[in-house]
Amino acid sequence: MGGRLVLKLESIVKTFPGVKALDGVHLEIFEGEVHALCGENGAGKSTLMKIIAGAQPYTSGAMYLAGKEVVFHSAKDAEKHGIAMIYQEFNMVPELSVAENMYLGRLPVSQFGKVDWNRLYREAQENLEHLGLKFSAKTKVRNLSVAEAQMTEIAKCLTIGAKIIIMDEPTAALAEEEIQILFRTIDELKKKGIAIIYISHRMDEIFQISDRLTVFRDGKFVASKLVGETDYDDVVSMMVGRNVSNLYPVRDYKLKEVVFEARNLNSRGVHDVSLKLHKGEILGITGLLGAGTIELSKLIYGAIPMDSGEIYVHGTKRDCSSPRKALEAGVGFVSDDRKQEGLVLIRSIKENISMSSLKKLTKGFRMDNRLEMERVKEQVKALNIKISSPQQPAGKLSGGNQQKIVFAKVLLADSDILILDEPTRGVDVGAKAEIYAIMNKLTEAGKSILVISTDLPELIGVSDRVIVMREGRTVLEISKQEMNQEKILAHASGGVSENESGN
Repeated sequence: MGGRLVLKLESIVKTFPGVKALDGVHLEIFEGEVHALCGENGAGKSTLMKIIAGAQPYTSGAMYLAGKEVVFHSAKDAEKHGIAMIYQEFNMVPELSVAENMYLGRLPVSQFGKVDWNRLYREAQENLEHLGLKFSAKTKVRNLSVAEAQMTEIAKCLTIGAKIIIMDEPTAALAEEEIQILFRTIDELKKKGIAIIYISHRMDEIFQISDRLTVFRDGKFVASKLVGETDYDDVVSMMVGRNVSNLYPVRDYKLKEVVFEARNLNSRGVHDVSLKLHKGEILGITGLLGAGTIELSKLIYGAIPMDSGEIYVHGTKRDCSSPRKALEAGVGFVSDDRKQEGLVLIRSIKENISMSSLKKLTKGFRMDNRLEMERVKEQVKALNIKISSPQQPAGKLSGGNQQKIVFAKVLLADSDILILDEPTRGVDVGAKAEIYAIMNKLTEAGKSILVISTDLPELIGVSDRVIVMREGRTVLEISKQEMNQEKILAHASGGVSENESGN
């Protein structure tokens, strides 16, 4: 690498009671590089990052910063040495300003011991402008977009003089145009000589932005490679320990009868949208931020009110004005935000899976506990969900297994029409392959799927047909044979007019 070695970890071991999370791991990070960490959930990436960031001690091994051995006793300790971590869930106070969040615990004070507000806002604004950001340092964090909040976290790292910034799934909640803003910001950080440790499950991003990558599996180091000297299949096979060249199941779908139809739907962010879904079909829906795709899915499921329009299931007009009524009509929903909308993390796996099927599991006025446990175990087995017990809290599972719990909940409710919002967001490639296989099996069993995704390789890989939305309207419908990323993005971004698209 061109830059000097700034961080080196040797033979790092981390043990928890009964578990060896890291087993002799080593890692080298160079100045001004983006270094991606790859591995399935449970591979040890997060544990290693917490060790580097001072949030956790290691059991044995050594860590060197600019050639000197260091031991961090806290995140504050790591920050003093120029290491900062941006977590997937932002650590900010919504009611405070951007500037106050950037300097939280380090507010500048005047000679009289009072907060120097003028200096605070001036220095915060300068840091924002260094990153090319246009919003004011006086803005309250609760009024920021997700992308702006993330940029605030990055700007905060600059205020502590960070030389190494760890980013954990930084694009998980970002739309395509926001991701490009983040990538431009990362380029600026690289030019300043700052090293970025980048964790993401999106392989296309890793190959687009990283200089090098390191693969971990089961808490062990597998390999470090220059991105230009490897490829997708090679990295995935190193991650999972087997060849996963066929990530997407081969589909040979033939059009069947219409099982679901939406006619002239109008609501907040959705304008006069009509679509048909056929039996056994996977219909993909995509668009940029604000295109109305998520709003459309929640409108169909009754989670947001409909201003006008009609919904037909198996040719019969149905009332889907609430999630309960949608479920009764045979429409199931998997949210893009499993932690907030899909699961009750403090409740058991059993309770989460059965919560949408209570009527079916009730005899008289009481739950049939034996029947509930039978049905839950059937779903756990069918979806290959890795759990220690159905009584285990859902919040203790990996992202991929949490997502399968949400699937199980919808499947137990026996919905014929499944709406899947970003079904593989935040899950590793092995779990993605399993989820795609589950989707394929469901359609073979006669279920029909609406999948909303901003991951274009995924969308093209799983869909039989794709609808593109822009500004709340459908602007393109294309078949499997016609799909390509350039065409979809051109229509989603407005690079092609509706007249040109033939609609």
